[in-house]
Amino acid sequence: MTAAMSRSLVRLQRHFGNILSAGPICPRNQQIRFASNYSTAAAERKRFYQDVSISQGEGGLFEINLDRRKLKTPGGKLFTVPNEALAIAVATEWDAQRDTLKFYTMHLSTLCNTALDNPTQRNKEQMISAALKYLETDTVCYRVDEPHGLVELQKNEWDPVLHWMENRYNVTIGSSSSILGPDIPKATKDTFRQHLNSYSFWSLTGLEYVITQLKSVVLSMGMIDRHLTVEQAVLLSRLEEEYQIQHWGNVEWAHDYDTYELRARTAAGALFVHLTSESSTVKRKLLQD
Repeated sequence: MTAAMSRSLVRLQRHFGNILSAGPICPRNQQIRFASNYSTAAAERKRFYQDVSISQGEGGLFEINLDRRKLKTPGGKLFTVPNEALAIAVATEWDAQRDTLKFYTMHLSTLCNTALDNPTQRNKEQMISAALKYLETDTVCYRVDEPHGLVELQKNEWDPVLHWMENRYNVTIGSSSSILGPDIPKATKDTFRQHLNSYSFWSLTGLEYVITQLKSVVLSMGMIDRHLTVEQAVLLSRLEEEYQIQHWGNVEWAHDYDTYELRARTAAGALFVHLTSESSTVKRKLLQD
């Protein structure tokens, strides 16, 4: 990895945290039903390369090279990404691995593999429908009747984000303490369907991944639109759990571990969405004598 490539990621890491060189993260297989199940290989493998580089191939797509070998997907396709910024981010993941490759920490690479191989063979319309189903069971829309402290906490912390979402997209969502949840108007679903249709297949891959992590379309869109930070979105998605921990205590290391892991996955998904929904280029400074 060249110094120039490493410096190019500093700007990205300011928004999404230092996730690209994160240490080992143990996956919670019960909760990850989407891209994380589509691993690049076995859980771990001995590192078999020395250098990582990127190159531009046919059609302007960028490739990842491990020494002189081109990286391929689990399905055998050439691993190509649509822009240089994403290529640098993926290359950084591979370069950050030490003696043992821990594929379950390489979230961006896994998302790229999912977009390239499309193992579930879905199209954009099916992906949008799957994402919108989470709106019907959105974390911030389901409220409790008791205890009073949690009721107030949900109101104070979730309502501002929900109101921002409704104003931002001119929709009605609402909340409910009923087991059936709020009745989402058809007009609201149509608005979000139209909005999500503006995303590319790659971006939808990342957005659906984020939604499954947070169990919330509202929090996911709030973060993608940069109304919420990754830390804020994760904390709001765990609001009830955090409330219970404050009152009953917890196994501190396990709580910290789960929180860090969820932040890493969520940040990677958000970064992936931005890198695939914008025209991302890497600017280099010319050195003068």
